[in-house]
Amino acid sequence: MINIGGIVAIVVFYLLILFVGIWAAKKKGNGGESEEEVMLAGRNIGLFVGIFTMTATWVGGGYISGTAEEIYGKGLIWCQAPFGYALSLVFGGLLFANKMREQGYVTMLDPFQDAFGERMGGMLFIPALCGEVFWSAATLAALGATISVIVDIDVNISVILSACIAIFYTLFGGLYSVAYTDVIQLFFIFFGLWVSIPFAMTNSAVSSIAPSEVDWVGTLEPQYYGQYFDYGMLLVFGGIPWQAYFQRVLSSKSASRAQILSYVAAIGCVVMALPSVLIGAVAKATNWNETDFRGKGNIPLDADQARMVLPMVLQYLTPAYVSFCGLGAVSAATMSSADSSVLGASSMFARNVYRLIFRPRASEHEIMWVMRISIFVTGAMATTMALTVHTIYGLWYLCSDLVYVILFPQLLMVVHFKPYCNTYGSVASYVIGFLARVSGGEPLMNLQPFIYYPGWNGSEQLFPFRTLAMVLSLISVIAFSMLTRFLFESGKLPPSWDFLRCVVNIPEDVVRVSGSGDELETNDAMGEMAVMTGLGEVRKYSATDEMNGRVNPALNLGSDSDEEASQQLASSVAQRAKLQQQLSIGANSIDSPSHRPMISNRKAGSSANAGPTAAVGSGSANNTGDKQTTL
Repeated sequence: MINIGGIVAIVVFYLLILFVGIWAAKKKGNGGESEEEVMLAGRNIGLFVGIFTMTATWVGGGYISGTAEEIYGKGLIWCQAPFGYALSLVFGGLLFANKMREQGYVTMLDPFQDAFGERMGGMLFIPALCGEVFWSAATLAALGATISVIVDIDVNISVILSACIAIFYTLFGGLYSVAYTDVIQLFFIFFGLWVSIPFAMTNSAVSSIAPSEVDWVGTLEPQYYGQYFDYGMLLVFGGIPWQAYFQRVLSSKSASRAQILSYVAAIGCVVMALPSVLIGAVAKATNWNETDFRGKGNIPLDADQARMVLPMVLQYLTPAYVSFCGLGAVSAATMSSADSSVLGASSMFARNVYRLIFRPRASEHEIMWVMRISIFVTGAMATTMALTVHTIYGLWYLCSDLVYVILFPQLLMVVHFKPYCNTYGSVASYVIGFLARVSGGEPLMNLQPFIYYPGWNGSEQLFPFRTLAMVLSLISVIAFSMLTRFLFESGKLPPSWDFLRCVVNIPEDVVRVSGSGDELETNDAMGEMAVMTGLGEVRKYSATDEMNGRVNPALNLGSDSDEEASQQLASSVAQRAKLQQQLSIGANSIDSPSHRPMISNRKAGSSANAGPTAAVGSGSANNTGDKQTTL
């Protein structure tokens, strides 16, 4: 029988979230239709909202439900997610937040495309996209099951309704709506679950939850040390390279604030897990034969029922009006995860795939429409998977592993050790990491292993093979980058074999003046992102530090308006004539280290783009008349 009170509670809660999302969408400034306003809220997220939305990076439906399930099933010692994700925020702040925000990047894939080129960045988009989509699908599936337990309505209806609301306010408000609804949703999660706990603990079917009375702490046997370490590393370092996290980092007003938000959100992750831990302990101390659940399932609970421990505690151990508060908490947690994942995947596609690979000269208006369509398509994909794919958690676990194995080591290299990696190393790391991870199998997807590592017990790998795959991926990107550089630069391989054009076979249009002398040095950083400007000229850049919270202008791609193109063509002719005159007199006229130009002779690729082009860079802080010039 459908619970009318539950339906009313869901409707009221969803209307509140929808109202807040639409209200937040109106906070967009004058550049409301710009890339950064939608993707990063204009890099203007305040401290209070920033703390809540950063915490919501991981505190979602899977987080609170999974924590209660793990406490009930294996005990507190195996509940690694709260501490693992908290540490991932700490290490993310220490290792990446400052540098990524200083560079003025817009998405997590920007540094990959900066280092390896647009197409390799597009390849790295695949595991990032799959992780975000499957995460959204898994949380929507969990929400549908929860609502069906408490309210007794069809699972499909609850999933579709929740997805539609999250997509709707994300579609119009972007990160503004996601961030402000995160504040409301975290309040619902925290207070909704805490209100439920006293009623559940005082239920007559629940005994004492003291560890001496009921074992909800669990044990860790020596043979599982390797697996325990593997899961811990996966959570800590595999929890970093997600667009949902860097979306919050890059939206901060400054690099230092991005770090502060990461550290405070780490504390928030642990605090938000406390009610779920207690609910799991209560479920462990419950005699389910004394509840209304008797006769409706197996006692003790089997694996499928254990996944529903949180909604079962709300349904059978608390009064109806209290369970509705808990239901609001679960719904809020799910939507806070789904909306940010959908926005993150759409942002990466619109910017790093569509714009930088297929349509480099696309206008802001066009990118915004592509992003809106992507939000709708990504949300529809996640909803469809939540309704039809029964191994959705297996898919998400596998994609999470690929994010850890493939993206983390390469992100570490491009952010901290960029001179030591190139596109060949990235490709090798991608392939080797993927094969090493798949070799271990995935039981949830019925994917059998083809390498049986030490400790194989007949059903699962106890060896930390995921971390091994990550280490192999990290070694591969370094080793193959150094190997290809040695082979090409020593002349053992001809330059024509450098088909990725990132070591010696550099395009003729990229030559950089560097060093203390006057000699021209070929730019071997083919990974620097190619940004299309003007009439089709490709400008190479290395991102510069932010100043006073401003965005790196090199990352702001121009549109293809005719007026801008005409102005740039006229400027290019004048700049090239001036530079050629300077070079004919002598290199001493451009000897100042702060004003060294990047020089290139670009051959026209077509009659439409024939003729010299130039891009004028930002001037020195000491002499605004000098310009950094690219021909």
